[in-house]
Amino acid sequence: MIVVLMGVSGSGKTTIGMRLAAALDWSFHDGDDLHSPANVRKMQSGHPLDDADRVAWLTSVRRLIDTLAATNESSVIACSALRDAYRHVLADGRPEVRFVWLRGDPVLLRDRLAKRKGHFMPAALLDSQLETLEPPADALALDVTPSPEAIVTTIRRDLGV
Repeated sequence: MIVVLMGVSGSGKTTIGMRLAAALDWSFHDGDDLHSPANVRKMQSGHPLDDADRVAWLTSVRRLIDTLAATNESSVIACSALRDAYRHVLADGRPEVRFVWLRGDPVLLRDRLAKRKGHFMPAALLDSQLETLEPPADALALDVTPSPEAIVTTIRRDLGV
């Protein structure tokens, strides 16, 4: 199984992803690490990515998924995957990919982003991500208010892992 933790910035994809992967003894991959330097610079300067910016990035995440699937490696991937089309690129033809949507109140997300240090994604881009987000119909949807440990427990229970 490949679990893709999706959602906007500040939803806890990396925090929860690292804890889930550790609890399962699976690998963890952060989709942010696959952004091009140009995408990172664009976001750092306060400009949201558009669909054209995301093509190469989504292709890189899909290549990672294909490699993991080819080696039968269970893994957790943090990736915003905000639109249905992006999720289609990532999972089309891959039944082992399961999406978990980490969702939260915008006030909570803004507060988290304001406290975050050392990340290229500025809090100012949260509104553009919320506008871009197309809620998934086929994902496990979880509120991010509980502790990361509680969320990991819920994911494990609901996905049966």
